[in-house]
Amino acid sequence: MAAPLLNTKLNIPQLRPGFVSRPRLIEQLDKGLHRKLILISAPAGFGKTTLLCQWIAETQLPTGWLSLDEEDNDFTRFLSYLIAALQNLHPGIDQTALALLHTPQAQSTKGVLTVLLNQLEEIPFDFLLVLDDYHLIEDQTIHQAMDFLLSYLPPQMHLGIISRADPPLHFARLRAQGQVLEVRMSDLRFDQAECAQFISGMLDTNISKTDLVKLQNRTEGWVSGLQMVAMTLRGRENV
Repeated sequence: MAAPLLNTKLNIPQLRPGFVSRPRLIEQLDKGLHRKLILISAPAGFGKTTLLCQWIAETQLPTGWLSLDEEDNDFTRFLSYLIAALQNLHPGIDQTALALLHTPQAQSTKGVLTVLLNQLEEIPFDFLLVLDDYHLIEDQTIHQAMDFLLSYLPPQMHLGIISRADPPLHFARLRAQGQVLEVRMSDLRFDQAECAQFISGMLDTNISKTDLVKLQNRTEGWVSGLQMVAMTLRGRENV
């Protein structure tokens, strides 16, 4: 009997009140509507997930979401969750591909994925599948499966990968074809206007432009760093 799936892993994270709107990055992500892969790669605390959730909310693009964890380093479990994420946006995706893994003459990984890809091609609208925290995946079978999927994605499908490090996938060909949109740490750093919006939303006191510049420089636009500073400054008269 298959283990039950945790539904909360399939929910798109809710945007927190007071999040900083980032139109310059939203405009950049809009180009992903014409690419196969959207890769958001940066260390922890740079607002990767928040940014993609904001973009999804603004574009209203049908999205299947999967938040990964260490236990997903098993191809059958990974595929079970991936199919469940796809079923959330299109119930027409069934369990045929997954069932092939449990037949007496089990199909190869590529055979299973071929069945899934044929089903994905029948989805009649553009859609996005997001794999969050992909850096937790170390299983080579899963990486090979993702390489195969990327090679044969139907034209209406976009894959979003959020990771703290570049995934060990072979997407050089997609890069050469202009089919990869990459958002990196340098893009995610808060500029001065975003720092001001973030700090003013967390503090009850005004902060001078000079101090804002200092904060931006010292935190290098790192969102989590700004948050820690703001929490320290709360209630202090001398910023």
